[in-house]
Amino acid sequence: MSVSSPTARVLPAVLARLAVPAGVGAAVAYVGAVDPGEAGHYPPCPLLSRTGLLCPGCGGLRAVHALAHGDVVGALAANAAVVAAGAVVAAVWVVWCVRPRIPPSVPMPLVRVAGVLVLVFSVVRNLPFGASLAP
Repeated sequence: MSVSSPTARVLPAVLARLAVPAGVGAAVAYVGAVDPGEAGHYPPCPLLSRTGLLCPGCGGLRAVHALAHGDVVGALAANAAVVAAGAVVAAVWVVWCVRPRIPPSVPMPLVRVAGVLVLVFSVVRNLPFGASLAP
C-alpha cells in the first residue's frame, strides 16, 4: 500500500486554484491590449449580424476591455451582465480557495436563477425601454 505525502495531495489542488486566475488574467490582458472596439480584431456576434438582436454576451469584450483599463462605469455600460458574472465567478473562486472541495459545485437552484436572469437580461436589452442595457 502506498501512502502519498501531504505535498503530493496538496500541490495539485493549489496548482488548480492558481491556474484559474492565471488563465483569466491572460485572457483579460489580451482583451485589454487588443481593443474590441476596433473592427477586425474579433469576429462579430453571429446572432446580432444575422438577426439584429443583441445576445447576452454582446458588448462583453468591450466590458472586459473597459475593466482591464479600470473603467467600471464603461464596463457596466457595455454589458452589465458580464460584469456581474465576473463578480460571481470571482466569488466562487474565493470560496473554492477557502473550502477544500474540488471541483466547486453550485446548487442547481442558483444555476436556474442565473439562467432566468440571463434570459430576462437578453429580452429586456432588446426592447425599447431596455435600450440603456444595449452596448
